[in-house]
Amino acid sequence: MTHDWQQQIRALHAELMRRDDPAALVREADAVDASLRYPGFALRGPVFGVAVQDPAVGPEWRVLKPVVNGMPQMCRDSLNTCLWFRAKDDTDDPAVRRELLAAVDVLDGKAVNEVEACGMRYRIVRGDEFTRCDGNDRLEPPRPTDPEPAERTWELRADHTPSPDLDLVLDPDPTGDGPMAGAMRAGLRGFAYHGVRFPADVRRDSERAVRSHPRVVLLPTCFGVVERERTGWQPALALQATAHDARRVLHDAMVEMWPMLYRFDDGKRAVYEKAAEEFRALERADEARVAGRTFRICRVERMVRMGPDGPEPPRPSDVDEYGPMKIHPTLLEDGTVVFDE
Repeated sequence: MTHDWQQQIRALHAELMRRDDPAALVREADAVDASLRYPGFALRGPVFGVAVQDPAVGPEWRVLKPVVNGMPQMCRDSLNTCLWFRAKDDTDDPAVRRELLAAVDVLDGKAVNEVEACGMRYRIVRGDEFTRCDGNDRLEPPRPTDPEPAERTWELRADHTPSPDLDLVLDPDPTGDGPMAGAMRAGLRGFAYHGVRFPADVRRDSERAVRSHPRVVLLPTCFGVVERERTGWQPALALQATAHDARRVLHDAMVEMWPMLYRFDDGKRAVYEKAAEEFRALERADEARVAGRTFRICRVERMVRMGPDGPEPPRPSDVDEYGPMKIHPTLLEDGTVVFDE
């Protein structure tokens, strides 16, 4: 660790002591304990989102769409939709609408990673997702100090806690973090993909990113549902903002989504419903078993690299399973929607 980073971690420690915040001290103790109990890292791979830089607000980049998608094109489509609806619903100025629609046209036809509209820069950003683990292939479960929703509900189709990514400033030098977060950022600065399981172009891009985007932003912790497979733990459901939301989506999947999606017969449906209700009755369980399958709730951490011009975009070796296409009807400058044949 460089002298510079040592100084930064000491400054974070001093700030933590100055704040005299008992809750923050407990969270820091939790983080220290986790680093000892789960010293390893299981790499999940890249995740993508959308960030925006608005000069009217400041030079900072902020997260517009959560950094959770598995492919860059999913984020381009999400940005496409965002700009199209802004042009449709948020302005009556033809000039503003024209500029927004010009960016939409670009996204309709090209796999670009940045567009500009109305003085704002929009960028597809790349992150890495990982989970702490121990030497026995156990993934870190939620911590006692992890946030929970104000109202813990198990109702089907109830609203989920909003993503903590939204409007997050991508600041590689936050002042509110504790020493453990500072140490994590320091340790991840030189992180690159290694080993034969990664293709050569993936390793080269990863090593290049360490030089081109050397600073690290830690995104808010999320929570995932993973399933035990022969090759290890595999993600089973989308990331959630809180551990309870992850538990609830697992419960919902066992009761409703999987039986409908995979057309369970009555007997199999009853087995999954029983397992779901037993899991729910435990309130804060981090494991569920059903029909020979094992699911766990785990903490998921993410990082985004930053360079002189902002957050890292997708790398040449990142894979898309499909390309850009027109996803909305034609919108005229006067606001008229033309439904194409």
